[in-house]
Amino acid sequence: MKVVNLKQAILQAWKERWSDYQWAINMKRFFPRGATWDILNLAEALLEQAMIGPSPNPLILSYLKYAISSQMVSYSTVLMAISKFDDFSRDLCVQSLLEIMDMFCDRLSCHGRAEECIGLCRALMSALNWLLRCAAFYAEKVKEMLEQVAAEGQMKMCLERLEKMLGSTKNRALIHIAQLEETCTSLPGPSASWNTVEQSLLKLEESLNGLSNSTLRSQGGIPTMLSVRSEQLNKTGFPTVHAVVLLEGTMNLTGEIQPLVEQLMMVKRMQRIPSPLFMLEIWKACFVGLIESPEGTEELKWTAFTFLKVGPSSTVSSLTPLLDKADQRCNCNCMSLLLQECSKQGLLSEANMTNLTDKRKADREDAPQLQSAENANIQPNPRLILRAEPTVTNILKTMDADHSKSPEGLLGVLGHMLSGKSLDLLLAAAAATGKLKSFAWKFIKLNEFTKHISTENSKSAPVRALLFDISFLMLCHVAQTYGSEVILSESRPADEVPFFETWMLTCMPEEGKILNPDHPCFRPDSTKVESLVALLNNSSEMKLVQINWHEVCLSISAAILEILNAWENSVLTFESIQKITDNIKGKVCSMAVCAVAWLVAHVRMLGLDEREKSLQMIRQLATPLYGDNTLQFYNERVVIMSSILEHMCADVLQQTATQIKFPSTGMDTIPYWNLLPPKKPIKEVLTSVFTKVLEKGWVDSRSIHIFDTLLHMGGVYWFCNNLVKV
Repeated sequence: MKVVNLKQAILQAWKERWSDYQWAINMKRFFPRGATWDILNLAEALLEQAMIGPSPNPLILSYLKYAISSQMVSYSTVLMAISKFDDFSRDLCVQSLLEIMDMFCDRLSCHGRAEECIGLCRALMSALNWLLRCAAFYAEKVKEMLEQVAAEGQMKMCLERLEKMLGSTKNRALIHIAQLEETCTSLPGPSASWNTVEQSLLKLEESLNGLSNSTLRSQGGIPTMLSVRSEQLNKTGFPTVHAVVLLEGTMNLTGEIQPLVEQLMMVKRMQRIPSPLFMLEIWKACFVGLIESPEGTEELKWTAFTFLKVGPSSTVSSLTPLLDKADQRCNCNCMSLLLQECSKQGLLSEANMTNLTDKRKADREDAPQLQSAENANIQPNPRLILRAEPTVTNILKTMDADHSKSPEGLLGVLGHMLSGKSLDLLLAAAAATGKLKSFAWKFIKLNEFTKHISTENSKSAPVRALLFDISFLMLCHVAQTYGSEVILSESRPADEVPFFETWMLTCMPEEGKILNPDHPCFRPDSTKVESLVALLNNSSEMKLVQINWHEVCLSISAAILEILNAWENSVLTFESIQKITDNIKGKVCSMAVCAVAWLVAHVRMLGLDEREKSLQMIRQLATPLYGDNTLQFYNERVVIMSSILEHMCADVLQQTATQIKFPSTGMDTIPYWNLLPPKKPIKEVLTSVFTKVLEKGWVDSRSIHIFDTLLHMGGVYWFCNNLVKV
């Protein structure tokens, strides 16, 4: 039989008693691939044929169930087809339709265009209207004595489905979207309008109230579930504001302030948040981020974000417990510092400032002991950050000067920046005020300046070597702490790309970036490599005069390969290796950084039994050289070098189960590394972390870092799809 249309195909399947999977196979043969089953109205055609008699046709219904299970038809077309059935007197047909709804109403989803998703919302509203009409019909039938028992059973089934449908927060949200969509556009097609739903609700309530059976009458509360709102799990007033601020402070300190302002103002308008409460929520998020941040760079980032990037506000005075905790963490009166900034910017009058200062002073008297004898002499980070801001501006001006006129003076400034936590303070202040990219570019220009070696003597050579080394180490530290995009300059011809930018893109290990140790960038001119190997192996110490440090850094990887091969073939002894590594790290720490960068890429490519000597060489290069024969600021440079090497080696050390002790700086240099629990599926991690966030009512920095790791691991589609399902 030649099939002409959909109806004939269904009838042929019924006459020949095809099984459900035979029917599906033959249907795909009969109809071209171009048209989808929804366009052909397959669900409606199947239901129309199945519901011809007083009872449903079980074979044709099995075809529909198979089509739903195999996703031949969408949920929206099935719901629309069900909502068109209005002969409620056929009890068996109604029961079959309710059973079909049970197949998917608790897991509605739509993978398609926006129009298809809106179509699902409209279809669900039509199905709701159909259930209300169906329940109202049987409520009236209950009043008739002859059919009371059967009608009661049918009505209970309808009310149970109503309760199940409206008990889902997701389903209520979809219905609400359909209601909102109706107010914006006129709904085309046969889908129910919200007015129709309201009329059906009223009719059902009237019918239920007219029943003599009190048990059935008590079911009248079910229709009111449409107005139920999901339980608010959040403890903060406006968690969206909190999340936006935490995300910005944790992941985007270097970003422009204007996009953040626009996002927050959009949230303020959408949620109709009063201005005082809006500012209060922003400050709550800032202080929460500051209080929970790990000691070290992350704490400095949050301090800079709170005191420099986010504008001061007097509403913060009402956050007494949070301020007490922040004061305790920061070892200072945070409120006082904020009010001083308000006064400087003309946002607060003298009288208001005095009033708020006195109020906070009184509150602090009732607070726990905020300052111990041990930390009384320690300068608090907020005060240091506020002092660092003008220092950044002064350093930028200094860096604009002609370096050739007074390189020694510039070296003194850079040496001062390296002491203690000065560098991290300055970088955090620069990042929060939008000056970090300019800051990095100045150091790239300084690094390029050190290429000029035409008239160099033994006195100026160490200064040039130190300027190269300090600028290189600072740029590595910036890239690892704030992201490599801060370093990248605007597009320019290949011959004008600065050395450090080229090295960073091709040779520097980063999280999620796998380097090829055989890449041409690691294979420079062989004559330069041979000269460098001879220099490292034969000299008692590294010479400095007329050395092009950029070429040395590019050649060191190939030199290390030659040295490693010689060691593995017993041409060199361990004592020789120690002398070579001492030469590499003894004067210019950048050489050690470049050598370890290649070794990390090399170790990844080796088998378990081949890694020992490479890892041993990394360990040698990471160990500082103790002695007097080093250049100026060696201890300060070693601290930065160790931090850089620890970041570079983190992944490969974990993969090889190797431990290397880096010189301690007294704080966790990689606080948010390796957050995912081992042997646990990432979907379970996402579900558990997000559930905890919902229970708390606010998102913390650690959770944001876990989400970021999962996003990179699973991809955007996986992350969004599974987050919505939680």
